[in-house]
Amino acid sequence: MSGAAVRAVLARRALQAAGVAVLVSVLCFLVVRRLPGDAAYRIAAGRYGYDLVDAEAAEAVSTELGLDRPAWQQLGSWLLDLVQLDLGRSLVTSRPVLEEVGYYLLGTLQLAAVALVLAVVLGAAAGVLAARRPGGLVDRVTTTYVASVRAVPPFLLGLLLVLVLSAQLGLLPAVGHGDARSIVLPALTLGLGLSGLVARVTRDAVVEVQRSEHVQFARTKGLPERWVLLRHVVRNAAVVLVPYLGVQAVVLVEGVVVVESLFSWQGLGHALVHAVFWRDVPVLQATALVLALLVVAVNTLVDLAVLWLDPRPRRSEVLT
Repeated sequence: MSGAAVRAVLARRALQAAGVAVLVSVLCFLVVRRLPGDAAYRIAAGRYGYDLVDAEAAEAVSTELGLDRPAWQQLGSWLLDLVQLDLGRSLVTSRPVLEEVGYYLLGTLQLAAVALVLAVVLGAAAGVLAARRPGGLVDRVTTTYVASVRAVPPFLLGLLLVLVLSAQLGLLPAVGHGDARSIVLPALTLGLGLSGLVARVTRDAVVEVQRSEHVQFARTKGLPERWVLLRHVVRNAAVVLVPYLGVQAVVLVEGVVVVESLFSWQGLGHALVHAVFWRDVPVLQATALVLALLVVAVNTLVDLAVLWLDPRPRRSEVLT
């Protein structure tokens, strides 16, 4: 993997990240402005509670936070602060937004990492086993598994897992954050659904590579089947699988909004929902911005991984 190719990928993705940052910030600001209701009243309710908030408190909050300024001034201040990497303070908790988003980002990364590992281990193993004998019993069982896990929406799968593993068997907590056992159910909810697609893509990629001429030649040379699989089949199949995992990782990041809310897992999705409810614009913009930049970061890692796995498309595809 040459340094020029890596620099080209990083430069292209850096430009993309800058554009995404501006676009997401403006869109979030405009969406929040169009939401019904008084933002100052919601923020005051978040600070003092609905029973203690009144018009005077809402007006004081509006003056304090500059919500009575023209919209273009508020947006301009946010973009100027963003250039200086100053995300401001939460309108509700008054804590630094960077600190809050960092805390929630860690939770999301933990959940996404565990879910992705589960998906890869379960899906890749099932796909490789199914590909060893296409049309056989394992292949048919894998096909049934893929159809089953993909047919169930994540929120319904999560509720079924809670019902069985928590309510009926009492093995795992239904909600929570911080305890190692509390990550199992949300990670299973995300990982099981993703494992079905990983199994299907792995199975098809391995079958195709097994039929290729270079694999047939390796077998003709008398290499043990295990070495043929590890040295020739798995690596070439990974060229197809890695970009696909990158796309699914993006979907995974987007899907955490529902799953985190369902299991009260304190991640970016959880923070995003609460920021929308309380009209906490700085937290909302920062959370959406981090989610968007995560997508760019995942795509960057996928580009670099493909460059490392397969040198052939570097100049003709990746750099264009």
